[in-house]
Amino acid sequence: METVETLEILDPGLLTTVQDRGRFGYGQYGVAASGALDSFSLRVGSLLVGNPENEASLEITLFGLKARALTDIAVAITGADLGGHVNDKPVDMWTTHILKKGSILSFKGIKSGCRAYLAIGGGLSLPAIMDSKSTNLSSKFGGLDGRPLLKGDILSSNLPQNHLMTEGRTFPGEWILPYPGEWQLRVIFGPQDDQFTPMGKKTFIDTSYQVSHRSDRTGIRLTGPMVERSPSIGESIISEGVVSGTIQIPGDGQPIIILVEIVTGGYRKIATVITSDLPLLGQLKPGDKVKFKKITLDQAYRALRKTEMRMDRFKERLSGLD
Repeated sequence: METVETLEILDPGLLTTVQDRGRFGYGQYGVAASGALDSFSLRVGSLLVGNPENEASLEITLFGLKARALTDIAVAITGADLGGHVNDKPVDMWTTHILKKGSILSFKGIKSGCRAYLAIGGGLSLPAIMDSKSTNLSSKFGGLDGRPLLKGDILSSNLPQNHLMTEGRTFPGEWILPYPGEWQLRVIFGPQDDQFTPMGKKTFIDTSYQVSHRSDRTGIRLTGPMVERSPSIGESIISEGVVSGTIQIPGDGQPIIILVEIVTGGYRKIATVITSDLPLLGQLKPGDKVKFKKITLDQAYRALRKTEMRMDRFKERLSGLD
């Protein structure tokens, strides 16, 4: 398979990493899933440029990435609107564009959300470690040498010329998730919600929390009124497995939403964000407001089916274009 140099990093911005949907099945060895925090946007971007939906893309956090095309390539920007420009002209999101050789792609600043995804036709030619190209920053493996991108990095793709015919593909606007800055996340209570007082659970549901600047890919820290635990129990429990979206309540009573870079936690878990809302976690940024809404397991299943039906319908539309 022909590998072609496609992108030169002129400025990596605040934090830009290689991510796919993550590495799964290795939690028993202490290996976190990693992967895109907004998997919905990553999947759509990959499909727009003709890649498998699990192909790796660049996850761009908040601002600053600047890169030069080293050959003609198909690209799509999804997720947060970080002010994407090509040769200093604004470029539409959720649409496939052809980036001509020598063109400069840059991101000028945040308009909405927190993380954008840049998909390149032909993907990113990097080795898969434990079935994934995702960057695990804390353990320093995956992606490009287990680190964020740096100035001067050169990225390569497989047969990028075969993806140029995807130009003009667009994801339906009515299916794009809104990034409001004041978020409502649907949750299922448990597994240790019975270890919080009725007032504590009421506080958790009724309060609008603020995203702390101490948040990162490990977890989203929230600030607001304390979630009260039962007075007869201690601050922590024996560490046990956690999944992305788990909401832990540490000793200070301030919720932490677990993300993709850890596999165990030693605090009580009052609730878990439903699967269809997990992509929203990747778009929360410091200062945003968050409220939780308790729903049933059946409602969570219906929400996930709705999301996947949209993805299936989009793939059907694309198959009609091929």
